Amino acid sequence: MTVSKNEFDRVYERRGTGSIKWERYGDKRIIPMWVADMDFRSPPAVIEALKKRASHGIYGYSVPTDKLHDAVLKRLKRLYGWKVKKEWIVWLHGLVSGLSAACRCIGEAGDEVVIFTPIYPPFLDAAILAKRKMVTIPLLCKDNYYSFDLQSFKKVITKRTKLLLLCNPHNPVGRVFSKVELSELAKICLKNNIKICSDEIHCELILGERKHTPTATLGREIADNTITMMSAGKTFNLPGLNCGFAVIENRELRKKFRSALNGITPPFINTFGLAASLAAFRDCEDWKRKLLTYLKKNKKILYDAVNNEMKPLSMGDVEATYLAWIDARGLNLQDPAAFFKKAGVGLADGSEFGADGFLRMTFACPRKILLEAIERMKKAIRK
Repeated sequence: MTVSKNEFDRVYERRGTGSIKWERYGDKRIIPMWVADMDFRSPPAVIEALKKRASHGIYGYSVPTDKLHDAVLKRLKRLYGWKVKKEWIVWLHGLVSGLSAACRCIGEAGDEVVIFTPIYPPFLDAAILAKRKMVTIPLLCKDNYYSFDLQSFKKVITKRTKLLLLCNPHNPVGRVFSKVELSELAKICLKNNIKICSDEIHCELILGERKHTPTATLGREIADNTITMMSAGKTFNLPGLNCGFAVIENRELRKKFRSALNGITPPFINTFGLAASLAAFRDCEDWKRKLLTYLKKNKKILYDAVNNEMKPLSMGDVEATYLAWIDARGLNLQDPAAFFKKAGVGLADGSEFGADGFLRMTFACPRKILLEAIERMKKAIRK
């Protein structure tokens, strides 16, 4: 296969930089594809913005500037027709802290938090750490296509069900839920006075035809009931800069959310995260378009390889994110992640997401690395 030459093909040495992705295994022979962390350099405009900020030489406590707020508001309106006001935004050190704050600010100890599984592991920790009761509902799955089990959701609701933690686009199954799906889910929440905290960090990594719909844009009542969390972190490869934001229209809910953050995170946001976010949102559209084109090709290569050359493995289409959710149950292995690690490919164990027998694989890497990982997986299955 001929690999095109562009900026995303370049392989950078990340070992020795403190990268959790590349330092995890110690063994240099293992290709790490387990964590949602791209192996591409961030956009040139971001790098230049960070150089400029670093050259100032004073790294005191920072707050979001008017320019950053303006960039966020314009972006939300342009992408989703969502007219957000500056005062609705709460800045975060990361969306994981936002999940914890949502669980702490809604209801009280012993109340129930509903989560559809499989799910990004911090979702499973947030409710327990907040002394809430976690209620999990498996997503419906047919031919590797996942959807909400609304009937089961209705059945588990009690008087103590106070919060739904939602992930859309979904990590790890890669779905972009439709307006109809989200509306039906939100109606159940409204009827039962259940608040929604929607993690939408992958909202700009759309690889299919369906556009992302922020849950809060579905109607005034739904917006009043919803905490929406977003960040430049995943799209522009800035996760280590720890900067995101929540949009909360409801004043009382916003006040409670801010209060819940006290003691979880410091009151000021990472100086470089703020600078990088401004550059990403304002100056990097061309880079993002090129990234999405590259990711779509990587997705197709991996999808075809898994479904046609790695049986009994299978995976569904990835509508968004850069994460493949692979069904490895047909291998009849107690630990499929260990099996592929031995073959030289480090994948995330599905049990961490609440789904034994599955694997999550990151394909946001130079194509040369992806193709090598695929070959190693194919050889391991053939043995």
